[in-house]
Amino acid sequence: METPKDWQDFELLDSGNGEKLERWGSYILRRPDPQAIWNKDNKVKEWHMPNMIYHRSNSGGGRWETLSKTPSEWKIKYKSLIFNIKPTQFKHTGLFPEQAVNWERLTDLIQNAKSKGKKEIKILNLFAYTGGATAACTAAGAQVTHIDASKGMTSIAKQNIVDSGLDGKGTRFIVEDVIKFVEREFRRGNKYNGIIMDPPAYGRGPTGQLWEIERDLSELVEACAKIIEDPLFFLVNAYATSFSAIALENVLKDNLDSKFQITSGELGLQDTNRGFILPAGLYSLAQVND
Repeated sequence: METPKDWQDFELLDSGNGEKLERWGSYILRRPDPQAIWNKDNKVKEWHMPNMIYHRSNSGGGRWETLSKTPSEWKIKYKSLIFNIKPTQFKHTGLFPEQAVNWERLTDLIQNAKSKGKKEIKILNLFAYTGGATAACTAAGAQVTHIDASKGMTSIAKQNIVDSGLDGKGTRFIVEDVIKFVEREFRRGNKYNGIIMDPPAYGRGPTGQLWEIERDLSELVEACAKIIEDPLFFLVNAYATSFSAIALENVLKDNLDSKFQITSGELGLQDTNRGFILPAGLYSLAQVND
């Protein structure tokens, strides 16, 4: 289990009884998390005085209850990067802080390649959401193509790039179904040095295309393998799935050649109260070492 170490503006305070208690900048949020099957520590005073609590609805989705003066959105910082936080009706905030582990890893790979004389590094970020990895890779010196089916999430990603002082660095933002985009890039002969994908368990493209990770992931990785050239890495993340990180690793092994070395594992967040680690997702990273 790997956890990020360098957050200042985010903190997991405690978790338990199906919830997590977090600090996002100056604001305390309390929201559901099905992984937190242990007991919360009721001595943590913030459980009883959060700024916002998320309540699930029996019909799906839910709502945020604001208990004290809290803006509808605000900004937090991770090192030189600035992210816009905006709680949504689906309990998310617009950022997955455990992904800082991968931001650091990809930053190192990009900067190492540039130090060895590689002038142009092209990265494709699929299911890119609000662009945490897009911002990290751009800051490291790569040119990133950011693909997501949601106009709203892409708009936040653009703002994150601007607020981080990274506009004008060649980042492309495209709202499209990822499979269609990858197939078109193959027909056009466009290639990338690194690929990132963060697929949901289920989702829909901008014109209603249905995505199911168990059915579609292998096909997408196979298509992406045709557009990676002079590769640095291929990273796959997964959330809310019934399979393990080894399953992701096997998909990469099945579709990539032997030049890649693959590592897989879990990402989590360690609370600052008891040191408990809250599982937060899976990853598999294929990289080429010189």
